[in-house]
Amino acid sequence: MDIEELRRLLVLADHERITDAAEALQTSQPTLSRLLARVEHELGARLFERDAAGARPNPYGEVALAAARDITRRYDQLREDLATLLDPETGTVRLAFMDSMATSLVPRILRDFRREAPHVRVALQQKPGHEMLPDLAAGRTELAIIAPRPPGPHGWLPLQRQRLVLVVPAGHRLASRRLAGRRQVPLDELADEDFITVPAGFGFRSLLDDLLTANGATVRVAFESPDMAAIEGLAGAGLGVAILPERFAGVSGTVGVDLAADHAERIVGLTWRTDRALPPTAARLLDFLSRSGPFE
Repeated sequence: MDIEELRRLLVLADHERITDAAEALQTSQPTLSRLLARVEHELGARLFERDAAGARPNPYGEVALAAARDITRRYDQLREDLATLLDPETGTVRLAFMDSMATSLVPRILRDFRREAPHVRVALQQKPGHEMLPDLAAGRTELAIIAPRPPGPHGWLPLQRQRLVLVVPAGHRLASRRLAGRRQVPLDELADEDFITVPAGFGFRSLLDDLLTANGATVRVAFESPDMAAIEGLAGAGLGVAILPERFAGVSGTVGVDLAADHAERIVGLTWRTDRALPPTAARLLDFLSRSGPFE
């Protein structure tokens, strides 16, 4: 049985005559009779009593009709709820983003998008990049602001290019050298420093590891934190040095020193699954960001 067959049974119950019900459904009487016989066979019970006066539901039929009313009502409610969620004017888009974007890029995007689509709801999820990809694959989110670009069936829209700097406490020898006119620090000078970074498995940690390896540098990791603001605070307290996006430098009295390294940057972008169609609400946000970015 499918939903439309259940609806036809309900019409038959309302009219109590196969002829009248067939006319209301704009189908033939034999077609409706075959439908009733097939449903009764499938359910293993006679549902309607037929006589010269018509076809009326018996007690088994009343149970089946009650279930049919509930199923069709719930199905109609499902369609209505989904239509509301998917409406590009009033629906919902689920957006995941990295913690480091929580106070900068994401608020700016949401502010600008609300001006264009004031009634669209954006459901936010803040989590590390390696947790976003399973959510995208499972359909728990449609879009994610992430770095670096993920492999596999993922679209990619660059949103922001972030320069990386060495973050050191005020008064640190490398900060003093910057003030003396030596503005760039080679990465191999970090070998004797306590290094503060994000844990292994984070996309930013992979980026830093690749950067250090490419420049023949090694570091001694003293502290790990998933929060870049916390990392900057630890550096400001004199517990070590860190490599972070430039905007984090100076918040806790730290100093940002330029790195003598190629590709010392992080590109933050929007990603989504390319092996399925985006819902209309997510497609609208993607279109908006395609027109509005990059965000410097």
